[in-house]
Amino acid sequence: MANYYSRQGSRIPISLVLAICAVGLWSRPLRAQDHLPQQPDMQQMEQKLEQLENEIEGLKKQMSAAAESVKVAVPGPSVPVTTDTRQAEENSEQAEPSTKVDFYGFVMTDSGYNFGTINPNWFDVVRPTQLPAFPGEFGPNGQTFFGVRQTRFGVKTFTDTPLGELKTIFEFELFGTGVDAGQTTFRLRHAYGELGQFGAGQTWSPFMDIDVFPNSLEYWGPNGMVFFRNVQVRWMPLKGNNSVTVALERPGASADQGTYAGHIELQNVVPQFKWPDLSGNTRLTRKWGYVQIGGILRKIAWVDTVPVPFNLSGSAVGWGVSVSSNLYFTRNDTGKFQIVYGHGIENYMNDAPVDIGIKNTPLSPVAPIEGVALPVLGVVTFLDHNWSNRFSTSVGFSMVNISNSDGQAAGAFHQGYYALGNLLYHPIERVTMGSEFQFGRRVNFLEPFSFNDYRVQFSFRYDWSKGFEF
Repeated sequence: MANYYSRQGSRIPISLVLAICAVGLWSRPLRAQDHLPQQPDMQQMEQKLEQLENEIEGLKKQMSAAAESVKVAVPGPSVPVTTDTRQAEENSEQAEPSTKVDFYGFVMTDSGYNFGTINPNWFDVVRPTQLPAFPGEFGPNGQTFFGVRQTRFGVKTFTDTPLGELKTIFEFELFGTGVDAGQTTFRLRHAYGELGQFGAGQTWSPFMDIDVFPNSLEYWGPNGMVFFRNVQVRWMPLKGNNSVTVALERPGASADQGTYAGHIELQNVVPQFKWPDLSGNTRLTRKWGYVQIGGILRKIAWVDTVPVPFNLSGSAVGWGVSVSSNLYFTRNDTGKFQIVYGHGIENYMNDAPVDIGIKNTPLSPVAPIEGVALPVLGVVTFLDHNWSNRFSTSVGFSMVNISNSDGQAAGAFHQGYYALGNLLYHPIERVTMGSEFQFGRRVNFLEPFSFNDYRVQFSFRYDWSKGFEF
């Protein structure tokens, strides 16, 4: 059917309209722009190229200035930043080790009454070796005492390193000993550092077990336990609940000239320590508590610098074995035990006399006397009990027995006994107050004389600590 275009009622065939348009287009003459390609404007292109070159030159100058300001040379194409790259940069920033520092200590006031008497330099402690060796040695019985010598201050640090954790401790108190005995003055306790399996400095000897020390007010502690802070170098191949420790310690010993004290022949005898003391321990820990076995081996020598008419030079081998334990009887009851035996290890004991005694050798024309390592036996047994969160008690007994040599004086120390019982109260956290009954006894070698000491002590202790990390 034909298509039509209509306008105001007139009808014109569409085919006729298309035909007329086609003839008109065919007959129209072509213009130059219709069949020739358009020629570019060369002048405009040159201007645009010059503009781009100026912009590139400006960008080069800006890049050079930026590189100069940060002192970074870029020799080649830039490396795309990946997730691994970012992680490596973050790990590099985190590689700087952080250190934790703990400050701690306590202020402690001791007061009490001694019904007996003791060497004035040890007025506020119970040391059987310092009790009178004969009647009236330290004056009449009965003495009130006060002191703050137990006050303590310390700093510990902990730093993670690629070789393991670096730990240090510096600690001192005010309890004077040695030439400062009896004074309230600075006394170094610990100056020790440890990195991984190795440590060096002054701290507890591996031969001892500090966990045997009871929860007492009396400062010095059980006389029958091994107790010695010494300068040492140690190796700890196994650490943790089950541990092994070996150390080389600073040597030292003391001697008793006995019945020959003051003889001119002994004035030229001097000590000699060629080798360090070798000590160590191993500990096995379980839910019921732990058991620790410690040992020590040492050589003690002395030289007669004027060996005429007698040559009194000599040496002795010191050795000792210790077995200690904490046993958890209940949640509130802990038993603390130690037994130690050895020869020439008295200076490692908490309260024992000399390491070397004199033995008579009358059949020898060159050396009528000789030094021998004195055997010593020590025992500790204590119970720490918690009545509640605020009240606790410690009660126990300790002793030392020396096998004296025949050249020692009749009044030489032979046996010492130590005992105490207390009640401690913690009204708030970090505050302790309490009272304690204490007993000490000294028995001489050959003389029938012995001395019993009784005292009561009241103490107030305020603990504090503060940690920082940087």
